[in-house]
Amino acid sequence: MKHLPARLVAIAAAVALSATGCALQQDSGNTVEVVVGYQSKTINTVTAGTLLKAKGYLEQRLSQLTKDGGPKYHVTWQDYDTGAPITAQMVAEKIDIGSMGDYPLLINGSRTQANERAKTEFVSVTGYQPRGSLNMIVVKPDSTVQSVAELAGKKLSSSVGSASDGLLRQALSRNNIDPKSGAEVLNQQPQIGATALESGQVQALSQFVAWPGLLVFQNRAKALFDGGELNVPTFHGVVARRDYTRQHPEVLDAFLQAQLDATDFLHQQPLAAAQTVADSAGLAPEVVYLYNGPGGTSFDTPLKPQLIQAFKGDVPYLKSIGDFADLDIDKFVDDGPLRKVYNERSLNYDAAVANFANPAPITGTDPVTGAPVTDPAHASELWLDGQNTTQPAADPTSLLRAVQQARAQGKKVRAAYVPDAELGTRWFADKAIWLRDGATYLPFTTPAGAQRYTAQHPGAVAVSYDQAVTEVRA
Repeated sequence: MKHLPARLVAIAAAVALSATGCALQQDSGNTVEVVVGYQSKTINTVTAGTLLKAKGYLEQRLSQLTKDGGPKYHVTWQDYDTGAPITAQMVAEKIDIGSMGDYPLLINGSRTQANERAKTEFVSVTGYQPRGSLNMIVVKPDSTVQSVAELAGKKLSSSVGSASDGLLRQALSRNNIDPKSGAEVLNQQPQIGATALESGQVQALSQFVAWPGLLVFQNRAKALFDGGELNVPTFHGVVARRDYTRQHPEVLDAFLQAQLDATDFLHQQPLAAAQTVADSAGLAPEVVYLYNGPGGTSFDTPLKPQLIQAFKGDVPYLKSIGDFADLDIDKFVDDGPLRKVYNERSLNYDAAVANFANPAPITGTDPVTGAPVTDPAHASELWLDGQNTTQPAADPTSLLRAVQQARAQGKKVRAAYVPDAELGTRWFADKAIWLRDGATYLPFTTPAGAQRYTAQHPGAVAVSYDQAVTEVRA
């Protein structure tokens, strides 16, 4: 680590985990070492992490290079809870390619730029959400807190430097609460924060996917604030050490090809992909499918202008959490390798960049109404137990009818998904807050969303999920 300034050496030593499986700067004999850092439970990075690893796409691509006369390749996968240790290992030149969320990407770019051998480039997106609905603030199921404004003076949990920390700071600021002095924020790993919430040590938990959905699914929390309220795109992406990829451009090319392979598989076989990720990450398939299924996260690799613009808007966050070097986003972002991969596949990169719609919406025919499912803002989905396919619903009201029919037939509902009526966030139907407005039923992720609707529609009435299922008319 003699190439690193003393300050960065200290950071790397403090945060980095064991260096087993470290990348070699020189080839070991005839074998090129490839070290990939990923987060198995951060499921919006699965196409560059959990799913990619489980399906073996990268190893297959590299094996083909060997068959074509190239050297042998050896891939080491290192799993972390957050992006911070991946960055620390990249600073120490021990990880070659990594994936993480937008705020960790900022820190990664800032921390690695001081050393030419550690310097990284942002080369692809794994998934994004146009409004920022990937992350949430949750509270205990019996909490009386109804809004972020009520968190003033409270003890909160988040992971500093993560996307969840950025969400929390923005949410507090928008509610006139100083993130530094208006509340006590504990810097905790997601699982530690979840335990702290459950035990009452903190009054709210801000976390990135899949933690909010997981805790709500397990009845250990309920949603308080939906990141979609910020209406700022959030995303996860891939960074690569430039020194390594200049030496082995074929490895980055193979990685991006493999990421596209994983993305195609997720789009074509979403349930199978969700089960694969669930098995590998130790998560409930229903939770994985909430985010990875149609209408959830937009899994699309191009570096789109809306995302880069949002990324530039996040730069001040670096100064708010410490002494970080300025980051030139335009120099950090490099879409050249991905453009090359698109050309190799005869795909139109510019057309893909221009399309900001979810590439995998819920489609099909609503079996209750017989109508085609065409509106992503209302499309819903039902997953019945024992079935390896799901059925679409044109809107949440129709989904309630489908659930009613399934219950009448003695069928068990494994999961039902609906879009928030205001923000479009894909959410569990049985965990949503429901309003009945005439003959229409509207789901919301948070009390605040439902309150905003009733303020404009005083005739709307709150109903429970089971009440809605029982009374909805066929």
